[in-house]
Amino acid sequence: MRVEEITDEVAEKLKVTQETPESPEATSQDAPAPSAAAPEGGPSVMGPEMSEARAMTNNKTVDEVWRELNKSPLFMTELEENDDTEALRALAYEGTPLEVATDFKERGNEYFRAKRWNDACEFYEKGILVLRGEERKRAGRDIQGRVIEASETEPDEPEEVEKQRTLLESMYVNRAASHLELKNYRSCWLDGAAALRLNPKNIKAYYRSAKALLAVDRIEEADDACARGLALDEENKALRAVAQEIIKKNELVVARKKRENERLAKEKRRELLLKAALKARGIRMRSTEKPPEMEDARVRLVPDEDDPTSTLSFPTVLLYPADLESDFIKAFNEQETVADHLSYVFPLPWDKNGDYTLAGVECYMDTVTGGLIKVGKKAPLLKILSSDKVEVVDEVVRLFVLPKAKAESWVQDYKSKKAAEKGS
Repeated sequence: MRVEEITDEVAEKLKVTQETPESPEATSQDAPAPSAAAPEGGPSVMGPEMSEARAMTNNKTVDEVWRELNKSPLFMTELEENDDTEALRALAYEGTPLEVATDFKERGNEYFRAKRWNDACEFYEKGILVLRGEERKRAGRDIQGRVIEASETEPDEPEEVEKQRTLLESMYVNRAASHLELKNYRSCWLDGAAALRLNPKNIKAYYRSAKALLAVDRIEEADDACARGLALDEENKALRAVAQEIIKKNELVVARKKRENERLAKEKRRELLLKAALKARGIRMRSTEKPPEMEDARVRLVPDEDDPTSTLSFPTVLLYPADLESDFIKAFNEQETVADHLSYVFPLPWDKNGDYTLAGVECYMDTVTGGLIKVGKKAPLLKILSSDKVEVVDEVVRLFVLPKAKAESWVQDYKSKKAAEKGS
């Protein structure tokens, strides 16, 4: 039996974790089975006899094994001063790369059956690292990818190489199963692809890849993986079931895309109708870099956004600058007047002096040149907005409402501030 040297770097990557599942005995099955039942004790398939670490678990109950393992430096959560520590570390990597990788695979299978998917992935990863290192050596590369001379390595027997690649393939497939359980879908299909590079006829790799791709709605790729698997085994029940899932999922995706396309088409049509309505009325619109948050309030055609004969409705804010207050009107129809809305807004709850009455206020709007224009309270909104002197900014009409007694002084202050801003 040839013993391969494990480098310090590989040993560090392959460091064994400090806990084990309820079933400590390894299994030699290629694919993990979804059962937590503990296997019977027995020698490793790949070794002539049980190692010292395994012998202690033979013919013991799960609880007894667990208590024993908690005392072992390989599994205990707190490392005690124990002479067995270094011995167990040496035992951990004893054997050929094939034997070491087989042991990691068996441990991964134990965790898989215990439904400890992350731990299973960890042990499959360790086994994969061992055999990938061997593949690199055969390709003339070391662990770091550096070129090594052929004289530095001894060629492996063809039978040994074949066994290693078969084992590597099975660990990729098993790790893909763990990733599928963890919903690590991309990792799942990448492991499936790695297995298929070693063996393009691996049905399990096609199945798990198809399941993972289907889970993220990559329908075409899932269908391709499933079809390739069925081409190898058209009676495979698992693949046929996935094929039906793909058909159903595709129908849902097609229906969803159809609804989305219809929604986008409707939005585009409504946008064009709205632009045409605004242009026909001569209403100027402008957008800024930071529009206000208004939820679903926006300029729209009412009552039917798809009917070009509908009227326009505008979100409107009533500003009371003399008292630093405001009101928001979600839908101000173009045919309504300012007085129509002020009549139900007044009296204002904070107006203790009764300054704000329909007859006692004046209204103003900003002009496109930065000035102010007085707005008639009885004029329809359409008449106000169709004037070439005003514009609607960020789809919001802004109206300043002031008591007549304060209007003139506020207007003068407002104009002075605007002039100062322009001057600066």
